[in-house]
Amino acid sequence: MPSTQPEAREQITGLILCGGRGQRVGGADKPLLDFHGRPLVARVAATLAPQVRQLLISANRNAETYRDYGPVVADALPDYAGPLAGIVAALEIVTTPLLFACPGDGPNLPGNIVTRLAAGLNSGAAAVAHDGQRRQPLVLLLRSDCLPSLKRYLESGQRSVHGWLETLDAREVYIGEEDAFRNINDPTDFN
Repeated sequence: MPSTQPEAREQITGLILCGGRGQRVGGADKPLLDFHGRPLVARVAATLAPQVRQLLISANRNAETYRDYGPVVADALPDYAGPLAGIVAALEIVTTPLLFACPGDGPNLPGNIVTRLAAGLNSGAAAVAHDGQRRQPLVLLLRSDCLPSLKRYLESGQRSVHGWLETLDAREVYIGEEDAFRNINDPTDFN
């Protein structure tokens, strides 16, 4: 599995977003569900860990189990406020200039996704994966100094990742791998 170049890797913290309600899978903590012999989060962590300096997990339940994959940061807002709550919590503690975020239920991310987004970031505030059909807002690399912007956005009561990205200089990076962004959402997907 390819990894990020060592000098670039040291500049990036990875964040796996595992704070959802699991409504499509009967309220289960979806990233912890078995997918072909391993929990989804284990598959994502194995892909992401070689690409970043440190790996964090954003979770609002089952913290002890998630600690097997990295330090856990709790959502900054109560009541399952969405992925931006996890991102803001991570940005408040990271020491690297960049944060890569991805969902915990997407086991097919490329082994070089971070490098590819970093190459497309240039002077932008964020680089967001695009699959050729649509933007994948939860597969993104962003500058840690985006924290004030994100806090203002959340304080205004807004929760849309798409909406927040529209307020930034976000660059889209084409990632043309089939199934790279497929989320495991339906109980039948686990068969």
